[in-house]
Amino acid sequence: MSLVDQIDALLPQTQCTRCGYDGCRPYAQALADEATAVNRCPPGGARAIDALAALLGRSALPLDPACGSEADPGVAWINPEACIGCARCLPACPVDAIIGAQRYLHTVLERACNGCELCIASCPVDCISMQPRDAAAPAPAPEQNRRHYEAHRARARRRYAARSALLAERKRAAQPPDALPSQ
Repeated sequence: MSLVDQIDALLPQTQCTRCGYDGCRPYAQALADEATAVNRCPPGGARAIDALAALLGRSALPLDPACGSEADPGVAWINPEACIGCARCLPACPVDAIIGAQRYLHTVLERACNGCELCIASCPVDCISMQPRDAAAPAPAPEQNRRHYEAHRARARRRYAARSALLAERKRAAQPPDALPSQ
C-alpha cells in the first residue's frame, strides 16, 4: 500500500474541503509530499491528527482553527417551505445524501449525510441548515463515506460521458449533408 493510500485510510472521507484541498485524497497526497500540516482535518479531529503524525513521523499539533472545529456539525436539513427545487445541492453533496429532482422538494437522508456542509453554499435561497444528529443515527463510517463518494464520482463520470456523446451526436446531426465526411 502506498504512503498516500495509508494516509487516505486514516482520513474520515467526508470530502468536506475544510483542509483547503478538494477532498481527502488530495489532502493525503499533500501530506505525503510534505506540502501541508497534519492538523487540517476537522472531521478527523485529534484522533486523525495523532494517527497521521505517528504515520508520518511528525509532531502532533492542535487542530488548525482556520479549518474549523472538531465538533460534529450534525446533518443537513432542508426547509421544505423554502426549497424551490433548484437541485443545486445535489451535485454539491459528495455522498449523494440529498434526494430530489429539478423543481421538486429535496430532502436529506440523515443516515448518509456526513456533515460536510458543502450543500449550504450551493443553495440560492438559504434553505439548508445543519441540525443536531439524532443520537440513534450515528455519522457514517469512513468506509461508507468512501463507498458513497466513489459511487457519486462514478455517476458524475457517466453523466458527463452521456452528455458529451449527446452533444457530439447533435453537432454531427446539425451539419449540412454536404459537410458530412464521405464514407
